[in-house]
Amino acid sequence: MARVDDLLAAALRALPAKPADDANQAAKKRYSEQLSEVVAQAFAEELRHRGMAEARPAPPGELDASGAERRMSGGIGAKKVDVTWATEESGLLFSVSVKSINFRDGRTSNFQKNLTNRRGDMLFEAVTLHRRFPYAVLAGVFFFDKGAAQDGTDRRKSTFENANNRFRIFTGRDDPAGRDEQFERMYLALLDCDRDPPTADFFLAGDDPEPVDLVRMFDDFARLVAERNPDFYEYHEGTIRKV
Repeated sequence: MARVDDLLAAALRALPAKPADDANQAAKKRYSEQLSEVVAQAFAEELRHRGMAEARPAPPGELDASGAERRMSGGIGAKKVDVTWATEESGLLFSVSVKSINFRDGRTSNFQKNLTNRRGDMLFEAVTLHRRFPYAVLAGVFFFDKGAAQDGTDRRKSTFENANNRFRIFTGRDDPAGRDEQFERMYLALLDCDRDPPTADFFLAGDDPEPVDLVRMFDDFARLVAERNPDFYEYHEGTIRKV
């Protein structure tokens, strides 16, 4: 396994046991928050390894006393962002928004509930950050329990297929003058916490049904950031370094 795969596997292994689908809402909400927290820590550590030294969140004492995630000023209000790399010279350079749907709805037995609201949360984040930092590279990663790929019926597609279609037009912002609500890259992930170690397969929204290698994902992130900031950084073998 590559370094980033190891980091993610260790992060997922640190999660508590997943509550049952009929658990109380507070327990399910806390689990989803913990998922976002451990993924954000793993992703930020990989970014620091790739040359983005100020990436947050970080362990306490590594960057400052807390190392917590950063609250960024946006075009239409401040926003707490899961993973960020920002510098004094440039402001926000790169961010990752992490969202998830982990539990079946008790009435429908699928994972569709709250998909529209979660999508709205992510798109609002993209708009408010791109309004203030149009050159920032924004990535979104939306985790689904693996069951979301098998909850379709004769009358409706699976939640994962629906999500793929609904996010298709919100990925691929290749121009800083592009649509604010688009992410430079939007990925959907299928999470299997029943395995040891837990696994996650990543897919570029609206793209080929084959999973995307996590190392190549982070190579792409580094390349995009360097391309947006050629006066300060260059891409080199999966990392960025100062010019």
